[in-house]
Amino acid sequence: MRVVDSFNLYRLLFCMQFHGVGARCLNIRAGMEIPDNKPLKFALQYIHGIGRARAAQILSELNMSNKLAMDLTRREVVALDDVLSKYVIGRDLAGLVDRDIKRMKDIQCYRGIRHVDNLPCRGQRTSTNARTRKGSQRVAVAASKKLKK
Repeated sequence: MRVVDSFNLYRLLFCMQFHGVGARCLNIRAGMEIPDNKPLKFALQYIHGIGRARAAQILSELNMSNKLAMDLTRREVVALDDVLSKYVIGRDLAGLVDRDIKRMKDIQCYRGIRHVDNLPCRGQRTSTNARTRKGSQRVAVAASKKLKK
């Protein structure tokens, strides 16, 4: 029987299969997974709060080339985890945004009222657009014509 070190065993635990197609993920921090088969620049963007610019900044901070996430060594994973711990990302960021929106609703500011009414709160027009925020409930005009007869 071959002895498997704990790091590779840890990686194998996060290997899942859906209908014969394997999806492997590398677990960076608690609850944050990035796909193994993508370059690191794009794999980091799967974490909530990291976009293109932040991913490029993290890679330049680590002086790391844009290689596949599965090719990372233990040291590189630990260094990546240390750099990611400096940023507010993932569930922490989502909780922070939720608290900010709740505070705006509580103090009844303009943006808070717009959030409560489920309308856009950054100055967008609502007479013709904002279908995503307002929903697609449309009033039938033909019903009012029938009543007039």
